[in-house]
Amino acid sequence: MLDRAGSAHTVQIVGAHLTVPAEARFGTVDDVAAYVERVLALGPVGERFERAALPVVVRARRGHRAAHYERGGTTIAVPDSAEGRWALRELVVVHELAHHLDEIADPAHGPSFVATLIDLVDLVMGPETALVYRVIFGDSGLSATQ
Repeated sequence: MLDRAGSAHTVQIVGAHLTVPAEARFGTVDDVAAYVERVLALGPVGERFERAALPVVVRARRGHRAAHYERGGTTIAVPDSAEGRWALRELVVVHELAHHLDEIADPAHGPSFVATLIDLVDLVMGPETALVYRVIFGDSGLSATQ
């Protein structure tokens, strides 16, 4: 949906027109790492998520079909090949960072993760983007509980 926002950065959802921020795109894995470090250092993120105090390593991932989070090593792995450039975008990185911040973490994409992701999107990308997530997840039957 955010890809369709166009240059005006507007989307229509539940009958409302929202202006959403431009999504950050990254050129390198090092750019992703710098972004993750800045997000974890944000005051509201640290206040909301205890795990924000734990540093995250960002590394290149072999293959191009997925990005992932390694909980044991607090590592985000993103593909950096030409075919994997889709992953060098803010929403993918925020998704993986939500895995790091999710206190419960089981199941990996369960209600706790959904709540964490929506809260993180709200803090980092704004309430309009968080509303888009809430509506889409709700329409898909995904619940978010704290």
